[in-house]
Amino acid sequence: MAANGKPSGDPGRLDDAARAGWLYYVAGNTQDDIARKLGVSRQSAQRLVSLAVSERLIKVRLDHPIGRCMDLAQDLKQKFDLRMCEIVPSDPAAPDLLTGVAIAAAAEMERVLKSPDEKIIALGTGRALKACVEQLPQMSCPQHRIVSRLGNMMSDGSATPYNAVIRMADRVGAQHYPFPLPVLARDAAELNVLHEQEAVKNTIALCARADLTLVGIGQITETAPMVLDGFLPLDELGALEKAGAAGEITSWIYDETGALVDCPHNRRVASAPLSVAQGKLMVAVAVGQAKLRALTAALQGGLINGVITNEGMAQALLRRG
Repeated sequence: MAANGKPSGDPGRLDDAARAGWLYYVAGNTQDDIARKLGVSRQSAQRLVSLAVSERLIKVRLDHPIGRCMDLAQDLKQKFDLRMCEIVPSDPAAPDLLTGVAIAAAAEMERVLKSPDEKIIALGTGRALKACVEQLPQMSCPQHRIVSRLGNMMSDGSATPYNAVIRMADRVGAQHYPFPLPVLARDAAELNVLHEQEAVKNTIALCARADLTLVGIGQITETAPMVLDGFLPLDELGALEKAGAAGEITSWIYDETGALVDCPHNRRVASAPLSVAQGKLMVAVAVGQAKLRALTAALQGGLINGVITNEGMAQALLRRG
């Protein structure tokens, strides 16, 4: 390709390359067919097809909904400097439908689980991640470890229904490490004591080493999962909204820039620290207009470096900012 963007080289050979490219990509001929039709060897036909691509004589357009999803994924990766992005088609009649993204997230987990070498997968909690785990096939992966990034207990000891670690470990036969703490400590002093436990230190260390982390995204509104599940009283919600809170990941509350909010709630959060380890994947799974502000802030603040969502959310993310 010449500097001016036009094809370079012998015009006659480019004509042959164009014909070979058309026969291969448009007419569906094999390289043997092309060799016969152009009167050249099979090796020459192969080189002509390669030349058509390298000289950009061929432009491939995928006329399928998945093609649009791939374009959106590439645009989001560039906009937010992501390591990983998967976009699934939206159902116009059900824009908040979790099934598609759950299947895509399960496929990403399965890819990691197929490794013969030990891998660590860390999970947040919530409805989205529970749906992802339900899409996993039965596997036997005793070499891997599944670890939770946060506890699944209320302050009174009762369990929340959306912790996915035990369910996932059962499905794939892996070792599992539940986070042995409540979601929130009573105060900072109690939190310090809890974090000094050997089991907790080990779990937090595993979270930091995780090869793949999947988290949900929570909005800061009256419909927020933390509110519905009883972890965030409405009076605290109002104070957080006034403080500029935009979203929540594993109970850590952050603002529009992705910075953690300095508030009493965050001083009681027992979850593993919210940080992206060098070279590791921290992927958010989220759909729905209600989560747009929270997901945008997490992306802009670098709290995550991967996202699995649908077309509608991807388009909305690209329109913002």
